[in-house]
Amino acid sequence: MFTGIVEELGEVVGVTPTAEDSSLVAVRGPLVTSDARHGDSIAVNGVCLTVVEVDGGVFTADVMGETLRRSALGALRTGDRVNLERAATLGSRLGGHLVQGHVDGVGEVLSREPAPRWETVRFRLPAALSRYVVEKGSITVDGVSLTVAEVGPDWFAVGLIPTTLSATTLGTRSVGDPVNLEMDVLAKYVERLLAGRAADGAEVPA
Repeated sequence: MFTGIVEELGEVVGVTPTAEDSSLVAVRGPLVTSDARHGDSIAVNGVCLTVVEVDGGVFTADVMGETLRRSALGALRTGDRVNLERAATLGSRLGGHLVQGHVDGVGEVLSREPAPRWETVRFRLPAALSRYVVEKGSITVDGVSLTVAEVGPDWFAVGLIPTTLSATTLGTRSVGDPVNLEMDVLAKYVERLLAGRAADGAEVPA
């Protein structure tokens, strides 16, 4: 489990195909590797990966075909910057929201509108995911916990403060770039519970 508060901007130092549909990704991140061990979880652009090895500030992780197909990690290249966050502990402050590191789909940067103190960024999202996005609700973009400022049928917009622009990859994402999206897990549980009540014939609140 994560909080969507990026701890460090890492750098991809290697992407090695290990089979037809999997790769071994090596990422430099001195902070997140300072206490990392084999088997630990680190979110890379919002995708929960398991540490295979740690060596001199660099960790490696196996990325399976399912992950490559369902996220934007398949487009990673050596030299790319990535958002990194270690798994939360029971004593962690929940500065963002509950994030699983399980990507629901891939979005796309539609536009950027700079302002004196922040920047409004609009993203396209798969239409099937739009029901989970509400104004003032939470969403995770490339591992960053954000508050939705505006939402449409197949897009949403967020306001990025200077800290987010400078401390995460969202500050350098260009129009057309893919981004990993994770919906608020609470919305998905509520939907499942209400669907079950409807199937059982129970009255569902309007």
